[in-house]
Amino acid sequence: MNLMKKSMLTVALVSTLTLSGCGYNTLQVKDEAVTAAWSEVQNQYQRRADLVPNLVNVVKGYAKHEEQVLTEVTQARANVAGLKVDKEVLEDPALFQKYQEAQAQMTSALSRLIAVSENYPDLKANEQFRDLQVQLEGTENRIAVARNRYITTVQDFNGYARQFPQVMTAKVIGMDTKPNFSAEQSAQTAPKVDFN
Repeated sequence: MNLMKKSMLTVALVSTLTLSGCGYNTLQVKDEAVTAAWSEVQNQYQRRADLVPNLVNVVKGYAKHEEQVLTEVTQARANVAGLKVDKEVLEDPALFQKYQEAQAQMTSALSRLIAVSENYPDLKANEQFRDLQVQLEGTENRIAVARNRYITTVQDFNGYARQFPQVMTAKVIGMDTKPNFSAEQSAQTAPKVDFN
């Protein structure tokens, strides 16, 4: 009986050491960190989307001839709002890419809207417009910080999940590497500069 207890204790000890070395718990912690970082990215993008209607309404009053730009901004916001954003986005690179493209469209439309404001001195002088512009700039900075944290967190998760023996554990429990942000298409082309 004493031998049986020792054998069971040995099996339990070996099992505990083996399971603790497989990285399961750390994978779970790192996966939660990715989810939290993703939530912050979403939060900042939502903050930006919430500013858009107010910005569009202020510009509308001054820039009646810029209907196309206002329509583009409104459509970009609708595209972003229409995306179902949940944990599935982190598991599906195609959905992640679609989300990233919608946000890039929003960024581009807002840039055009701000550029249009340069043609309307009264609009630029409007206190509400200036306040919204400052809020938008601050939000863009928050988005950049949140995206950077997400990128770092995903890099940490993916690096860990691809190491041995964690890679085996990740495969067994169906945990894949996470998609990450890439440079937007507009950032891939250098702007044309002409001094003539």
